[in-house]
Amino acid sequence: MYICAYIRIITMPIPLVRNLFFIFLLIPLFSISQVEELKEKEGIKLFVDCNCDKAYVRQEVKHVDHVRDQGLANVILFIYDIANGSGGRTYKLEFTGASSFEGITRILTFDSNANMTSDDVRKRLTWRIGRGLLPYIIESNLENRVTYKIKGAPKNEEVEFNDPWRNWIFEVYGQGKFNKEASRKRFEYKVGLESDKVTEKWRVRADAQLSHLNSKFIRNDEEFTSTRDRYWGSASIVRSISDHWSTGVFGNLSHDTYTNIDLSMGFTPAIEYNIFPYSEVLKREIVFAYKIGYRYNNYIETTIFGVEDESIWNHAFDIQVRYRQPWGNVFSRIRASSFLEDFSKNRFQMNSSVSVRIIKGFSVRFSGNIEFIHDQVNLPAGDASLEDVLLQQKQIATDFELGFSVGVSYTFGSAFNNIINTRL
Repeated sequence: MYICAYIRIITMPIPLVRNLFFIFLLIPLFSISQVEELKEKEGIKLFVDCNCDKAYVRQEVKHVDHVRDQGLANVILFIYDIANGSGGRTYKLEFTGASSFEGITRILTFDSNANMTSDDVRKRLTWRIGRGLLPYIIESNLENRVTYKIKGAPKNEEVEFNDPWRNWIFEVYGQGKFNKEASRKRFEYKVGLESDKVTEKWRVRADAQLSHLNSKFIRNDEEFTSTRDRYWGSASIVRSISDHWSTGVFGNLSHDTYTNIDLSMGFTPAIEYNIFPYSEVLKREIVFAYKIGYRYNNYIETTIFGVEDESIWNHAFDIQVRYRQPWGNVFSRIRASSFLEDFSKNRFQMNSSVSVRIIKGFSVRFSGNIEFIHDQVNLPAGDASLEDVLLQQKQIATDFELGFSVGVSYTFGSAFNNIINTRL
């Protein structure tokens, strides 16, 4: 006896099966997207690193949380600045997003000039900070509170500037100081002129200064008096050859009773190479420079080498490194120089400073300088008197100078306090 079983398979059209499959696949994806939409967007936590009035920025930019460490921020702002040809500074604002704002970056610039007050500069800088935050605001929990207004009519024509000064900037200055104690009295003044012309290809400078210092010191009823006079003038013309190379000529003259110089005149051509393009000078530079020139010295007193005047041919090699980065700042300069006719008369100088953020809230700072001196041909003959030493009336012989400093700082506690309170 045989038992037969029949199974009936109900077939469906293939297109219908495919459509049902995609529907079931999209249902969970749609649900996930709905959940994401319901999540509240992140607020802006701003960290600002700048050479500016940070308290003013916190006071005026109130719609964000200002944090004290970049590790706590989701929007990081670094403001780099450097002197410009208008007697002011050029500021470069770099915004970088993190966390939910990752991938959103923005760069703005601002040029101040010599006619702006510090209040003008901080107001215009703060306005640009607010403008730079707009892309982050529309992606934050503030997006539904944003309104905007466009001021003025659209401008389609470029504005042509008529500069009667042809890019020249002049500054005349003067300063006077007076200090008095029971056994000391000091009076000093200085006046000077600075002029500067900067274009894309040329930089022309001419400066001059006159200064006078009078000091008195009383010791055991004996009075010591010192007078130091100094005047100097310098001029230079520098030409940009390319985005990496520059060349120039420098001239100067001076009179200085402290260094035994009655009259000194010099002329020095120079050439410079920057590894990085000059457009990146706000953030990094490694510069090599070489100078070779002639100097004539006429001395007030006969020198330790028995001469009253002399002509000197010398040269110098200079290396300068500067980095301004989110992790900190590094600066170092090395300069080596010597007389061409006698290499034993030379000088080596090194100045360095480092400021580095190690971890959240913790940073270290180092700075130091060292100088080996073997070219003091200007020193007067004879021994320095007690008066010279006490009042620093004359330069004293030395074969080295050095200095070093180190500092650490650690900031902790509340990271989201935006309150400004300067009472008492």
